[in-house]
Amino acid sequence: MTQRPHTLGVAVIGTGRMGADHVRRIQEVISGARVTAVVDVDAERAKSVAARVDGCTVHTDPAAAMASADVDAVIVASPGPAHEAALLAAFEHDLPVLCEKPLTPDAASALRVLQAEQKLGRRRVQVGFMRRYDAEYMKLKSLLETGQLGRPLMLHNRHRNVASPPGWTSEMLINDSVTHEMDVTRWLLGHEITAVTVLAPTPSANAPDGIRDPQFVVFETDGGAIVDVEIYVNCGFGYQVQAEVVCERGTARVGDGHAMVTNAAGRWGGIIAQDYIERFADAYDREVQAWVDATRRDEVTGPSAWDGYAVAAVCEAAVRALEEGGRMRVELVERPALYA
Repeated sequence: MTQRPHTLGVAVIGTGRMGADHVRRIQEVISGARVTAVVDVDAERAKSVAARVDGCTVHTDPAAAMASADVDAVIVASPGPAHEAALLAAFEHDLPVLCEKPLTPDAASALRVLQAEQKLGRRRVQVGFMRRYDAEYMKLKSLLETGQLGRPLMLHNRHRNVASPPGWTSEMLINDSVTHEMDVTRWLLGHEITAVTVLAPTPSANAPDGIRDPQFVVFETDGGAIVDVEIYVNCGFGYQVQAEVVCERGTARVGDGHAMVTNAAGRWGGIIAQDYIERFADAYDREVQAWVDATRRDEVTGPSAWDGYAVAAVCEAAVRALEEGGRMRVELVERPALYA
């Protein structure tokens, strides 16, 4: 296997909020890598990000950046519809990729990526499901793996945002938010999701016109567990992500956010995070550091292209359930040996 250089040269594709944050993270927080190129269709935005990094080149074409001699790996943080082309270009250059979710926006294109990676004969993609790197979720996963609580029976999830961004739709609650709970469910329980039901109350007065918010999503798994997700993206008060697993001999819950509780002026309480970057800052740091460390060993670890494909298939079933009502089956191809 090819031994990667001591310091990994990374091209970051997409310099919006997430991409710019990854540039900052690589330059200021983690070790073993540096940003050597940034890519964005908005050249001026890319230039403004690159200006903060010595020796960083600017491109508007991902393939041009990948052809650079000082690029050893790629982070894809562009909008979802652009992911497939970027991933296939990375495969052509045999470059390892950390791809922000979604892998691609639909199951058909995700399957094409999966099949292209299989032809390489080894993994090249880690998908950015960063909750797997959150300290609380990692502890919960470790606890479940001991088996001391018995078999998981139910998993309750709450996912709340202060307000939805402009232009959001009812379907985006599933495709852009519940997608995390889809991956967390599969990872924590070790099950595939086999069916989805979506229920929605009368929309909150906080929700923009036309958006069905909140929603209540129910998963069934091939391990016999039932999972529910409350998704509420216009709660108004903060960003909250919580999960509780109910097992045969006990329960375990994460996400209460009670690291510090204050008592003053006749009140007690704490602080509620206001967005995902604040809540999961440590998780993003661990995720990127783990990816860099694995890449320097010429390995790919973490969530795979299969995980990205499976979540895309669950998203499609959930959107059908939202639009048509009722219970929708999740259709998956047979899991390839590469992702066993």
